[in-house]
Amino acid sequence: MISFESDYICGAHPEVMKRLEETNLERHTGYGMDEYCESARRKIREAAGMEDAEVEFLVGGTQTNAVVISTMLADCEGVIAAPTGHVSTHEAGAVEYTGHKVLEIPPKTAAGGGGAAHAGKIDAGDLREFLETFYSDGNREHMVYPGMVYISYPTEFGTLYSRSELEGLSEVCRCYGIPLFIDGARLGYGLMSPAADVTLRDIAELCDVFYIGGTKMGALCGEAVVFTKGNKPERFVTLVKQRGGLLAKGWLLGVQFDALFTDDLYFRIGRYADGMAERMKAMFLAKGLELAIDSPTNQQFPVLENGQMEKLAEKAAFTFWEKKDENHTVVRFAASWSTTEEDMQALEEALEEL
Repeated sequence: MISFESDYICGAHPEVMKRLEETNLERHTGYGMDEYCESARRKIREAAGMEDAEVEFLVGGTQTNAVVISTMLADCEGVIAAPTGHVSTHEAGAVEYTGHKVLEIPPKTAAGGGGAAHAGKIDAGDLREFLETFYSDGNREHMVYPGMVYISYPTEFGTLYSRSELEGLSEVCRCYGIPLFIDGARLGYGLMSPAADVTLRDIAELCDVFYIGGTKMGALCGEAVVFTKGNKPERFVTLVKQRGGLLAKGWLLGVQFDALFTDDLYFRIGRYADGMAERMKAMFLAKGLELAIDSPTNQQFPVLENGQMEKLAEKAAFTFWEKKDENHTVVRFAASWSTTEEDMQALEEALEEL
């Protein structure tokens, strides 16, 4: 059985695993106070073009989103997100569990209203209208205040914000004095897409905090949070521990991110997976399958007739995404560093049998 179920179906990229093996018997101070975490921080700052950025390591994406959002918001504030945002849909209410509401922007030009080009995104005009409406409400003191904007790059649909779109969101956030937070769980796949006009330095410049995903980008686990405006919450490490996101053996995260940011490995992984996904897209189109979303990154979303889906599931693992109608289902195929030529050949053969 071949698997395209997600981009974290295998352990770690061989170059990352090699460094973990090489350093396995070394002894280090815990909680991110070691030489590897410091080296990784230095390399991330250099890659982001921000010498004064503050970098911390957490164990996973859901913990990172919940910790960053809950520590940067006041008690009466919530976080603005698209209805399709990860914090809105696939994190089991983790943000709400911290006591902060997810404030969803109605999908006018986001997914469901503006076509595939806008799938999963927040439009700057919609954001400005949302904030204007809130602050013009005479009853706002009895409401949850919008205290942050959350977006994903790439989005949950594999789509990308252009630099101009990010500039628009950043401008609105500056106008209202609220931070822009970018979920970068799949950041490398977005940055390395041929469709991208955004660099890591652009991300660091335009947002207030973002994270560099490791779990879905070749690490065993771990995410690197980057505060770009001298805005890391006071006693952040203590707050991370209080919320269950601090790894005692913190050097394991440092070793991995140090490896990922050596010889452009992080970006090589992104470019490779995006290339494999483009080949998958070509296979789907050659078979005459519809694509629910034209994703330029490592996730692809073909529409399968239910009988086709059942037959293909006998040969390949993939993810249910949503029902299109009574007879058709949107599914997701994800490529990663672990996608092989043999996988691609087997997928092509399986599609030929549909």
